[in-house]
Amino acid sequence: MNEPLPMDGKGPKLPPTYPPRTPPPQRKPVEPPRPKPSTRPVTTSLLPPGPGQARVQTRRPRMTVRNRRAANWALTAYPWTAAQAVTKVTAIVRAWGYAHPDDDQLQQTVRLLVGATAADNGRRISVHLADQDGMLLVAVLSHTDAVPDETVLASLASVPGTTSCGTDASDDGRRVWAVLSTDRPSTRTLGAPAV
Repeated sequence: MNEPLPMDGKGPKLPPTYPPRTPPPQRKPVEPPRPKPSTRPVTTSLLPPGPGQARVQTRRPRMTVRNRRAANWALTAYPWTAAQAVTKVTAIVRAWGYAHPDDDQLQQTVRLLVGATAADNGRRISVHLADQDGMLLVAVLSHTDAVPDETVLASLASVPGTTSCGTDASDDGRRVWAVLSTDRPSTRTLGAPAV
């Protein structure tokens, strides 16, 4: 015979006729945590330490540009990216009203900076441009864990109008930068030959 169903104060207990309620799936997959650099980044500048001097290791903050005009672009690291960056930087510098540095100096500087960061084999690079007090800052980030390479600094320093340049590594990745003067280059006048 059939056994009677268990009873409670409200009547017989019956199994549910619908599936149990499940939470909806997540809309976006959870992003894994970003890897932390295994070593402390080394900050380098144009002048390396002399013999017997220790290299200073410092942790650089993330790059921020405040209280000045700025522009930036995220570009994919393709071979033609340098030409894109030159076009974008030159257009903004001229839109800001600067006649100097001339197009050749801007082109040479941007090509050196982009070439150095594209050599890090990252998927993308960021080009940053800012101005203040008659100076232009052009910085390019590779977004990789590459170690700072100082070989590009001599080439950057040889570009006319370069007042400072450097490379370092931070949480943003490898950063290569140059500061250019916007002053008209002084012309050297030769005196009259002595008779």
